[in-house]
Amino acid sequence: MTDFQAEKALVAAHHAALAAANPGDAAAALARHTHPDWHWRGMCPFDEKTGAEAVAEAFWTPLLTALTSLQRREDIFFAGLNEIDGFTATWVVSMGHLMGLFDAPWLGIRPTRKLAMLRYAEFHRVAEGRIVETAQFVDIPHLMTQAGQNPFGPGTAQHLVQPGPRTHDGLLRDPQPPGEGTATLALINAMIGDLGTWDLGLPLEEELRRTWAEDMLWWGPEGIGATYTIPRYAAQHSGPFRAAFADRARTGHLARLAEGSYGGFFGWPNFTARPTGGFMGLPASDRPAEFRVVDIYRRDGDRLAENWVFIDMLHFFRSQGVDLLARMNRITGA
Repeated sequence: MTDFQAEKALVAAHHAALAAANPGDAAAALARHTHPDWHWRGMCPFDEKTGAEAVAEAFWTPLLTALTSLQRREDIFFAGLNEIDGFTATWVVSMGHLMGLFDAPWLGIRPTRKLAMLRYAEFHRVAEGRIVETAQFVDIPHLMTQAGQNPFGPGTAQHLVQPGPRTHDGLLRDPQPPGEGTATLALINAMIGDLGTWDLGLPLEEELRRTWAEDMLWWGPEGIGATYTIPRYAAQHSGPFRAAFADRARTGHLARLAEGSYGGFFGWPNFTARPTGGFMGLPASDRPAEFRVVDIYRRDGDRLAENWVFIDMLHFFRSQGVDLLARMNRITGA
């Protein structure tokens, strides 16, 4: 078993290089620790890019221009072998907020010149001393709402700038006992097996109690929001979500891993489902909706206690013929 220390150190150095970069040298900072053919997956409207120059031009240079004095406020950091490829590749996961002063427009979102917090989750595949693949999820609608440009109606749960783990132990800088990661991954897989197909046959709250703590915290994406306890999660997200979709495809991930009490996955997409009407104001549709999702979990004993969720809402709405950035501008008169 590897202790992942070399891979963690590489990603930490990658973060440090970005922290020292300005918009003009973002590409050089990215190139320092990435492979020349680095495969980068970003949320809509960025989608997939290859190499540091393309990633800097599309994402990091505009972001560093918009959010000045940028800081990475990291809450979770862990690594592991990817179950999806037979525990072959090593991935390093980082999650938290990118915090800065919102001083210039970004994606048409108006600057506030005030503090802004952009939720992020990153999955980096490391091989031969380089980052060769990355999934970069950021909650763009969350930043819209902070800027007073909410493109949605009221969410079923609560809008918040979301904290890290209740236990304040999410930064796994040191090696962890292998058995702890194995237990976390097994529990995540049990949850996927129970809930991933919506057909276990139990009442929803009973399904949830098989793998979730009663006082679970579900930190959902902007437009849905955060919710607390099994009954409120069932009422404020899981129940309404299931009621609004049919023909759900089976869950598919590109990476799924765990270390210590933390684990997570992402898919491209995770699944598709057909809207039957009502979710976030969308009508029924015969067009399947794609869900690109990150889930990161904290295990407490034999139950999942916290879950941070990122959904590429712009891509989901795009799959239904709705441009959220254009809607934002229409609603707010930008």
